Amino acid sequence: MFRAVAVPVIGAAVLTLPTLPTPAQAADTQSLVDALRAAAGKPPGVRATFAKGQCVRGTYTPSADAGQVTRSLSFTRPWPLVGRFSVGGGNPSAPDTTKTVLRGFSIKILSEGGDTHLLFENAPVHFARTLDQMLGFLQVRAPGPDGKANPEAIAAFAKANPETTRQSAFVAGKPLPGSYAGIVYWGVHTFTGTNLAGQTVPFKFKVVPGAGEIGLSDEEAKGKSAQFLVAELTERIARAPVTFDVVALLAEPGDDLTGDITQRWKNEDERRALKLGTIAVDALEPNETCDEGIFDPGRLADGLGAPDDEIFAARRTAYGISFGQRAK
Repeated sequence: MFRAVAVPVIGAAVLTLPTLPTPAQAADTQSLVDALRAAAGKPPGVRATFAKGQCVRGTYTPSADAGQVTRSLSFTRPWPLVGRFSVGGGNPSAPDTTKTVLRGFSIKILSEGGDTHLLFENAPVHFARTLDQMLGFLQVRAPGPDGKANPEAIAAFAKANPETTRQSAFVAGKPLPGSYAGIVYWGVHTFTGTNLAGQTVPFKFKVVPGAGEIGLSDEEAKGKSAQFLVAELTERIARAPVTFDVVALLAEPGDDLTGDITQRWKNEDERRALKLGTIAVDALEPNETCDEGIFDPGRLADGLGAPDDEIFAARRTAYGISFGQRAK
């Protein structure tokens, strides 16, 4: 499915983790978390988004080509991992049969001397270009006095901000996911690897299911319960580990590396890809294992540079704020 290629030298500098947010950015991030919770009706004790999910455990095994992209111990050696499959939004009881809601997959590669945490979702783009746009998107979806959002306000915002419709259009164009194990997940942001030769390699993560994409027709979906995904995953893992290829989509000249994450790179599905390794999920894990902390998007082992866009910079703060609220 993927072919190994020579990785171009993009530059000699190594990206570093983003600096701590300024007070103004932290205030914006608090507003985002509040808006996420408001859009979901403020259920207590749950994540601000991707509130519904199942913790799992497994392993990561590197491919022979991983060192062409990154020297990171997390990706060039085998390790155990903890993961969490999830359904988007802040409703912990969201029906699995809702087609337009995002599905997520978060992992912690438990590499000695420096773990790596990564967040993936079943769309290759984010739903907002800037923090202000993200806040506006969420605020128009807050329930009114009748407990419902105003569809006219949502439509007006979408018309004024067309880039906020790209993610939902992508998800709506796919069949309802029939299994957590049959979803293609993306990292959305541009990371920068420092490879074994000391070269910097910008790329995006793509996580491809070994079982292929598993989708349900509208008729098949009618026969599914609102909570079928975990039951299906349980039965599947009992037969064999669930596997995914972790793939690096390599940047090309002219790609936007730091700006609009509501847009894909040109010909992204057809471009050069390099397999970093394989994830094998072999057991369900008690949800308490995942709930006792966070999947911290800023936690990256040496050899993997953080994305340089404002949405990613806000995410680390947002996850910490959300954890503090649900832990009360």
